[in-house]
Amino acid sequence: MYKLIFTDSYEKRAKKFLKKHPEIINQYKKTLELLSLNPYHPSLRLHSFKTQSFEGYSVTINLQYRISIDFQIKKETIIPIDVGDHKEIYGKD
Repeated sequence: MYKLIFTDSYEKRAKKFLKKHPEIINQYKKTLELLSLNPYHPSLRLHSFKTQSFEGYSVTINLQYRISIDFQIKKETIIPIDVGDHKEIYGKD
């Protein structure tokens, strides 16, 4: 099992995001639960990506929303960095 470490800045972002999108709270919770159990589960669509300001990984909440993460395999820790739509996470449409 992987350990999820939530920073204060992520918790603020997530709270703001979920307030704006209450309809996906259950999907969001399910994504985090699955992420801690098996980050390689096919439904999460784990993949690496790089922008000008971030290099890390992303998992899918649904077709529209993603969570970017810092994924440290050796320590079996996952640190959520940001949550948002495709443009917010990848910086493009």
